[in-house]
Parts: sequence; structure tokens; C-alpha cells
Amino acid sequence: MYHYDNFDAAFVAARVEQFRDQVARRLSGELTEEQFRPHRLMNGLYLQLHSYMLRVAVPYGVLNSQQMRKLAEIARRYDRGYGHFTTRQNIQYNWPALKDTPDILAELSSVEMHAIQTSGNCIRNITADHFSGVAHDEIADPRPYAEILRQWSSLHPEFSFLPRKFKVAVNGAAHDRAVIQAHDIGLQVVRNDAGELGFAVYVGGGLGRTPMIGRKVRDFLPERDLLGYVEAILRVYNLEGRRDNKFKARIKILVHEKGVEALSEAVEAEFAARDPKALDLPAREIERFRAFFALPELEPKKPVSDRVERRKGKDARFASFCASNVMPHKAPGYVVVTVSLKAIGAPPGDASADQMDAVADLAEDYSHDEVRVSHEQNLILPHVALDDLPAVYDRLASVDLSTPNAGGISDIIACPGLDYCALATARSIPIAQRIAQRFGDGPRARSIGPLKIKISGCINACGHHHVGHIGILGLERAGEETYQITLGGSADEQAAIGQIVGPGFSSENVVEAIETIVDTYIGLRRDEAETFVDAFRRVGIAPFKEALYERSAGSDI
Repeated sequence: MYHYDNFDAAFVAARVEQFRDQVARRLSGELTEEQFRPHRLMNGLYLQLHSYMLRVAVPYGVLNSQQMRKLAEIARRYDRGYGHFTTRQNIQYNWPALKDTPDILAELSSVEMHAIQTSGNCIRNITADHFSGVAHDEIADPRPYAEILRQWSSLHPEFSFLPRKFKVAVNGAAHDRAVIQAHDIGLQVVRNDAGELGFAVYVGGGLGRTPMIGRKVRDFLPERDLLGYVEAILRVYNLEGRRDNKFKARIKILVHEKGVEALSEAVEAEFAARDPKALDLPAREIERFRAFFALPELEPKKPVSDRVERRKGKDARFASFCASNVMPHKAPGYVVVTVSLKAIGAPPGDASADQMDAVADLAEDYSHDEVRVSHEQNLILPHVALDDLPAVYDRLASVDLSTPNAGGISDIIACPGLDYCALATARSIPIAQRIAQRFGDGPRARSIGPLKIKISGCINACGHHHVGHIGILGLERAGEETYQITLGGSADEQAAIGQIVGPGFSSENVVEAIETIVDTYIGLRRDEAETFVDAFRRVGIAPFKEALYERSAGSDI
């Protein structure tokens, strides 16, 4: 993983002291809350419903054990004993006291972490595939590119006050696990016919009140042109993006209003007019960054473990965990373990300080000191020897982190919703908890197969509901919380926005509605191999609508 150099360390330390002064001025009354607002947002500090919230950057979702322990220490000392992992691979603390936030940032800087570019109208934390570097289908590790973009974009003078926030994701595998088509810029690593590495470039994706799938503007962008082309896109956006209406200020609206062809022409003209030497990315620099993300030295291991097979034969839950939460590593004899933060009935994405400490210990003992955060609000141990899997599982089970549901119906993405967020119009967490309790993680859940439910508590779509196989949007209607359901969304390389099934459901009826949708799918699918999204694409929305509103006739919907 990338390590700070002297410049990085000095820069972050100076930023902490600047913020310490700004907080002191706010606490003394020298700054009003409105005057303080831009200062706190530049340091990841939000004012939520009940308290301040601090969002900490985890660039492309990579942590070491020391950093994870520091996150646990902060949760224990400065918050209420837990943190919330987000869909941008970050972590949020929901209850810090304002007076403590400079100390928290100082603690973070001691382990090469910060909260810069986690809020405001800037380039936000750049995300990547959580299986980067270890997946069999990988074309190239996307993390070096993400780090290059992070360093280039941090406080870039031209892009520090954009029309709106700006999100970038990089995916390096054939299968998109980074949701690149729902980003302002999505970069897919590809090889051209000559075998050279480069990128397919997507622009104008985004969710929120106007969900759109990104449009491809380049089939192949050479590696060396990465910074120049991304800068050209951002310059066009900075010049032409709307500033008169924040709801129409994202680049997706510019793409929609200008047209993808015209936007592409403007980007290409801007790119052609650049100084070609100024932003050319030399091959030696790319290799220097790749060295930060090289695989650890993994001892050769047998590709099959008798220890694992024996345990699977006598422990059905361990077998389920292996089937859902364990993926083969590109190195024989190793596996990648998904640590579910979706225990049945727990708030999705939350981890206690004790759990974070336990994961840090496991990373140090069994995963070459590395942890990943996924955009699906789970943690990953990327380098586990197959023979060690039973021991890892037992230690996860001891802290309630062994739920065998990764990718299943109870592995739900959910934003904090009205329990925390000042923007929310409905609760997300209780709905996610009730759905998970209804379906569980046992035989019934396994028979349903892969199914991604995503829940947002308002139209800002922090829970990515638009691209859920089943999406749930919480709204307020006449003083009551109402839930709108969408079906058929997808966040992978076949990205799609879900279709609204009809009128919303009350909080009391929404779980029954999800049950009806699942029962309808089970009755319609050709066999157990046909996933929910494949069945939906085959039969369309009509049978689901019919089943939903037949069952709910006479109910308060």
C-alpha cells in the first residue's frame, strides 16, 4: 500500500493545526456556524441531525492493521464505540464532539490518514475494486492509478471549488466491482489489440434525484494520457457546469443537456490543446506506483486444504461461509475473505471498536497486514492462506463477524437515514434490519441466491438504491414514512437504473412487499441458477407489479 513521504506527512500535519485554530475560533464565538461551515467541510466534518459527523478518507479502501486499530481507538475514545463504513469505502463517526475533532485528525495523521476531500465541491475519495490485486479476472491492479489520481487531485487549484462534488472510480477487472458507470468519471482498465494497457472512459454517471448511467466517451485512453484526459473532462465541467442550481450542477446534467457527442468533442478539443509534456504520465512513474501495491511474498501452498474440507463436512455454517464469503485468490492455496458487517438484525456497515481491533489482529496474523473496505459496506481480508481459514472463521465468529451472507439477500447496503442524517426523509436502518431478520442467512436465503437490496433514506441515494436489484427509497408523505420500490437495477458492467413498481409502501408493509417480490421471483425463475436480475430482465416488471398490488389490495400503500 502507499506510504506517506515527507511532503505528505508535513502537509497533513499543517492541515490539522490550521483546523485546530478554526475550531477554537468557532468555539469562542469568533466564527458563526455559517462562517465555520466551509472550514469544517474541507476537513470532512458535517453537522448532522443530532451531532457533528466526521467522515474519514480510506483511499481506494485500503488499510493496514495499525490504521484499523487507530480507527477503533477513535471510536472508543471520541465516539460511542463504533464507526460506520460507507459506500465510498470511507468510515464515518456519528457522535464526535466539536472540541475533539482536531485531536481526532491529529490521531489520524499519526497513521497516515486524514479527512480531506470527503466532503464539499471537490474531487472526493477515489474508489476502486475491493478485490484489487487478488482477483482472477483482473486485467491490471487499479490502485496505482487511483493513487496517482488522488495525489494529482488533492487541492488541485482549478478543481478545489467545482460546481458540485465529483466522484471518480477505477475498475481493473473484467467484472465491474467499483460501480464505475454510476460515477462522474468511471475508468475501466482495458488492453488494446496491441496488448497495451489503457482505459475505457465513462462520463456523467450518478445517482441522486436524477439517476443516470455514465456514457462512454473513449474506448481506449493510453496510460500515459490518464491525467491529461481527466483534467480535460474536469476543465470542461468547471467551465460549463451549472452553478445557478445545485440540483442541476453535476456533470451528468451537463452530459444530458449538452449531449454526449458534443461533450466528447469539447473534451477532445481541450485535451488536444494541452501542453503534452505537462501532464504526460511517464512509464517509470506508473511502475513506481505499482511497486507500492505489489503482492506480498506468499509462500507456496497446496491449492486444496484437507483441514478446510474436514471442517466443511462437519460444520454446515462454516461451509456456508466458505460458499458465500470466500473467493479464490490469484495465488494458489490462498483465499480472499469477505467479513460481513451485516450480522442479522445489525445496522448495515457498522463495526464496533472491538470488532475493528479483531479485524486488525486478523490482518496482522493471517492477511499480510492488509484490510480492504468494500463499497458494499463490508471488510475484506485479501491474503488468507487456505489452511488458516478455519482459524480465521473462528476468530470472526467470536466477535459476531462470521455471518455467511456476502452477496445475499441480507447483505444489504443502507445509508444512515433519518436516524442520523439531516437530509433524510425516512429511516433506512430499521427497514434493513427487518428485511434481514425476515430472510436470515440460512437455507432460505441461500436458496434465493445472489440478490442485492439497497436502501436510501432520501433522494440523495447514498444507499445506491437506484442500482439495486431491489431498491428501496424512503420518502415522507403527509407526515408518514413511505417506501418506493425499484426493480432490476444493476451496479456491474451491465449497469442499469431500476424501474419503479408503483405507489409507495408504508413502513409496516414494505417488508411484506419485499417478500412478495422474492416469492414472485422464485415462482418465475427457470431454475436455481437464474439470478433475480436475470429473471427480471427476461420477464420484465409486469408480473412483479401484479403480485405486489394484488397482495396489497386494501392495505395502506
